Amino acid sequence: MAVVAIIAWTALILQFYLILQTTGTTGFSILKTVTNFFSYFTILSNLLVAVCLTTSLLSPTSGVGSFFLKVCVQTAIAVYIFIVGLVYNTVLRGITNPTGLDWIVDNLLHVVVPVLYVLYWFIFTPKKILQWKNLAPWLIFPAVYLLYSLLRGPMADWYPYPFLHAGKFGYGQVAINSVLVLLAFLLVGLGAIAWNRQGKAAER
Repeated sequence: MAVVAIIAWTALILQFYLILQTTGTTGFSILKTVTNFFSYFTILSNLLVAVCLTTSLLSPTSGVGSFFLKVCVQTAIAVYIFIVGLVYNTVLRGITNPTGLDWIVDNLLHVVVPVLYVLYWFIFTPKKILQWKNLAPWLIFPAVYLLYSLLRGPMADWYPYPFLHAGKFGYGQVAINSVLVLLAFLLVGLGAIAWNRQGKAAER
């Protein structure tokens, strides 16, 4: 758990450093660059992983620690970070060709952390805890994120992911893309609940 948390924090800090170095080429202000950084679902999901594991380790009895120790919360984060890895490696990989430190950070955020956190969830999450009704709240975060991205995109003239670029593809295609992404969250969430419900009950 500690190793995954350290990797996630390291990747986030390095990515923040790297994106700040782009202001000279993008022409974006520091404020817009920082806002863009926190407008990536990848960053938000990795941040959830880092905070979840850190608080669970350092302050498990606190309000925040207890919240992130909940099976439903850890599973929601597993769904989010799994989708990060899935979408990037099946749809977005190859659009850019990072090298050096950029390549290392890119793979930490999109491969290493997703794989390690899902493995952590797969192995250590208590079984026979989740219910089908847990799924609905999990969809709120990605739905709000999509709405935020589509509303901010035209105002900032910047979109975090190509498939959300309404100015390029039109709102009809972006709506289809958004539905497909939400469907992926739905299916992965259902799969996570099904796995938890059929496993052996864990003792905690």
